[in-house]
Amino acid sequence: MTSQVSSPAEHADGTVVGEQRKPAGTKDVRRLDRVIIRFAGDSGDGMQLTGDRFTSETASFGNDLSTLPNFPAEIRAPAGTLPGVSSFQLHFADHDILTPGDAPNVLVAMNPAALKANIADVPRGAEIIVNTDEFTKRAMQKVGYATSPLEDGSLDGYSVHPVPLTTLTVEALKEFDLTRKEAERSKNMFALGLLSWMYHRPTEGTEKFLTTKFAKKPDIAAANIAAFRAGWNFGETTEDFAVSYEIAPATAAFPTGTYRNISGNLALSYGLIAASTQADLPLYLGSYPITPASDILHELSRHKNFGVRTFQAEDEIAGIGAALGAAFGGSLAVTTTSGPGVALKSETIGLAVSLELPLLVIDIQRGGPSTGLPTKTEQADLLQAMFGRNGEAPVPIVAPRTPADCFDAAIEAARIALTYRTPVLLLSDGYLANGSEPWRIPETDELPDLRVQFAQGPNHTLDDGTEVFWPYKRDPQTLARPWAIPGTPGLEHRIGGIEKQDGTGNISYDPANHDFMVRTRQAKIDGIDVPNVEVDDPHGATTLVLGWGSTYGPITAAVRRLRGAGEAIAQAHLRHLNPFPGNLGAVLKAYDKVVIPEMNLGQLATLVRAKYLVDAHSYNQVNGMPFKAEQLATALKEAIDG
Repeated sequence: MTSQVSSPAEHADGTVVGEQRKPAGTKDVRRLDRVIIRFAGDSGDGMQLTGDRFTSETASFGNDLSTLPNFPAEIRAPAGTLPGVSSFQLHFADHDILTPGDAPNVLVAMNPAALKANIADVPRGAEIIVNTDEFTKRAMQKVGYATSPLEDGSLDGYSVHPVPLTTLTVEALKEFDLTRKEAERSKNMFALGLLSWMYHRPTEGTEKFLTTKFAKKPDIAAANIAAFRAGWNFGETTEDFAVSYEIAPATAAFPTGTYRNISGNLALSYGLIAASTQADLPLYLGSYPITPASDILHELSRHKNFGVRTFQAEDEIAGIGAALGAAFGGSLAVTTTSGPGVALKSETIGLAVSLELPLLVIDIQRGGPSTGLPTKTEQADLLQAMFGRNGEAPVPIVAPRTPADCFDAAIEAARIALTYRTPVLLLSDGYLANGSEPWRIPETDELPDLRVQFAQGPNHTLDDGTEVFWPYKRDPQTLARPWAIPGTPGLEHRIGGIEKQDGTGNISYDPANHDFMVRTRQAKIDGIDVPNVEVDDPHGATTLVLGWGSTYGPITAAVRRLRGAGEAIAQAHLRHLNPFPGNLGAVLKAYDKVVIPEMNLGQLATLVRAKYLVDAHSYNQVNGMPFKAEQLATALKEAIDG
């Protein structure tokens, strides 16, 4: 095949187009290094499915990618309204990327509401594909358009592709025994086919997926496949799309290995299964469905073959109560929830602190307070995780930084819980839970050995020589008490929330004993072995940006932009939030300025200021969306110059 090479051009987001090829008799093919696509429509238009399928094919092609699903909390929000818009943004590239992107290069708008809700994010020069069939006078008036944006010149700065998606879909399916309404439901597959042609995505996986998904309804499967192929063919034949694009696989971005696309909640689920396997313990999940944590319950319920038992309780309190009972019985016990559920579970978390049993409490954070924003992201549960219990009830806290990192974070949380006999809070959030990225599937020999030794017999000798079992006699290194399985002969012992005597575990109201037990439980958490925080500082900077959790991607992308512009800035990111890494104090004091971006009003900054007496500067956002890289780069540049 011959090709013609043109001089580099610039894409809408500043991406350089490297090579333009035009084989004889075909359309132009331009090579890009990255692109950001946003699908948007009603919550019933199938935008999440469309985005997910495009993502899966992109992952199989070998691109690096990052996604941002964004949908309303209602099961079926009012059609054609701004609150009812559902969108899915995908950023994919031929190199290592970290975020779903700041602004889409391509917007697919299925109706006027989708256009109006998203146009502010679309840069001038970007491509907009609109379903013209939905731009009726009534539909436009519903979202405040007095005149059609397709005709009044308001979109003149964009490359607009008016496509009658609904009409074309219905026409493509006229041979099927479907009503018009049933045929219209496949318009998302037509759009997916068109975008798959534009960006040279594989198609076999989507067709196989549709065949499997609608296996019991083969006519529906065939109709969706026909709509998908019709969209591809439309791109190939229409004159409106004169150019298609290639984004090469990101071969240099990935170490050698086997990869798959994975979301944060799926990675957490797999991490929990891996932890139970490595600990040689059955996995027990006691949970109550709550957005955005429910996917973990759904996924784990599929894996009974790994010894997983899932219990959907009648409420949050019952869920954690059952999980704590399973921990007492010798299982790796887990409960999953979001912020409102953590509040309800707080008393039982305190009981787990008193009983000193391993328990994983997974909080997929969302916008609050109260019901708040169920489908939007936030990092506002950190202080609740630290202090949200009565009395002195310290709990270790672990936070993953990317969707794929949720796998490792789950294993680390299990390690701490099992080694130190304590409940552990894992703080993920909606951005990580629903977002996805490539994940290298680890080899089994890369996973840590988490096996524990249950108590088997007496562990203490009384003055008279009698051998007895003391349930609160501690390991001198970890301060963990023995884990005795109920029914083990000779290991009968008392549990409960009333304060226990050191060693014997008998009920005790002695003031000195209570003081000792409170301080010992705190010392156990303070003594947890966590790795030092690593600092990325190649240029000897005087400003440090410190983050935790899901801010990793936007912070790192912002730091790369600043360094590319010649600025010196250091970066550190925390996985362990209680206890903090041992070197964190020295790291903070090594810099003149410390900036902490958070999706809350400064909760980590509050902890850092209190513990280390460092004048850390907060940069905060609580709008239910993740930071944008350019936004953070601007804020950090101001901090450097200030």
